[in-house]
Amino acid sequence: MSTPERRSQVADKIIAAKEEGYSPVVVVSAIGRSGDPYATDTFLNLVKGIHSDVPSRELDILLSCGEIISGAVLVSTLLGLGHEAALLTGGQAGIVTTDTYGDARILRVVPKNIMGNLAEGKIVVVTGFQGVTEEGELTTLGRGGSDTSASALGVALNAEAIDIYTDVEGIMTADPGIVEDARILELVTYNEIVQLAYQGAKVIHPRAVEIAMQKNIPLRVKSTFSDAPGTLITNQLDQDTIELESAITGDRIVTGIAHTPNVTQLRVDTFEQRAIPQVDLKIFKAMALADISVDFITVLPAEVLFTVKDEVAGKAVKILNNMGFEVGTRPSCAKVSIVGGGISGATGVMAQVLEALTNSGIQVLQSADSNTTIWVLVQKNDMVNAVRSLHQSFGLGR
Repeated sequence: MSTPERRSQVADKIIAAKEEGYSPVVVVSAIGRSGDPYATDTFLNLVKGIHSDVPSRELDILLSCGEIISGAVLVSTLLGLGHEAALLTGGQAGIVTTDTYGDARILRVVPKNIMGNLAEGKIVVVTGFQGVTEEGELTTLGRGGSDTSASALGVALNAEAIDIYTDVEGIMTADPGIVEDARILELVTYNEIVQLAYQGAKVIHPRAVEIAMQKNIPLRVKSTFSDAPGTLITNQLDQDTIELESAITGDRIVTGIAHTPNVTQLRVDTFEQRAIPQVDLKIFKAMALADISVDFITVLPAEVLFTVKDEVAGKAVKILNNMGFEVGTRPSCAKVSIVGGGISGATGVMAQVLEALTNSGIQVLQSADSNTTIWVLVQKNDMVNAVRSLHQSFGLGR
């Protein structure tokens, strides 16, 4: 939406959908990235430069302006092309949220205004990333809020599909900035993409996928700037979707590799305090009370291992020391995740992971697994090589 050419490309896709007989409801994000005039971070930096401690309520009111500007620009573009359009804020579109400013959760959607405008033949443009509380207070939805808005509206409207348009041509088997032969996934299940998204893939927010799963509404991730088919996210393959990919998802052991850098591994010695009732619970409650997110948890008889973001590691260690624990730290680590619907029940997958990493001279510091994911913790300076080695080992390239 940042240039006339890009606005034209966006409008062309919307108009094409309408001419195909659909009633499009379009969710917009703010225009541009940090430093651009109407970007969310630009608004944030503006007020933070005046006063560093602006209340969350007032920040939400400010940050919602980016999507409002973007929506007005798109409506103007559509009107200029001869198509009736109406702009609705998140609240006007019926998105009702919790009262957690800056990271609200959608409670429900009442799409009465949307349906009224659609009945009049208008293209409805909705400002993403925002809603209102029961009391009418404006809120924002946090990272990935526009994706979440689109999915919530799709579910409320019982849409045929939810299309997420980005600046890439779909979801890839790994970060193309790391893996040169990463390829676009034509078809992926909800569960697989949720895991990829939670483990570091940034194309779509996992909350948006989880919402679409509620009604099994297909999600499609496409590029705004090309006609590539993109990635289809659905529940299970059926006869219509099998043709999109020669390999059936259930037989594909690994779908993609994701990574999360800049984490610190903490080793909490619990041997001396093992007699204390619920000693492990006390550790994690202390982290929760300090608003420190923990990951990669391993509980052993004499120690507890987990990871936190590098920037909060010092705070976590101080809290644990004050509780009487000895804590060892291993900073500058990275979590590499191997995701695939075929991992569950498959033999030799972990052996293949370890073989690939060992052959590349990479030490595994910690590992864990679930039905669809295997996680390994490595040093950050081994992360790129680890992703490339695993991508190659599981034959995910072009």
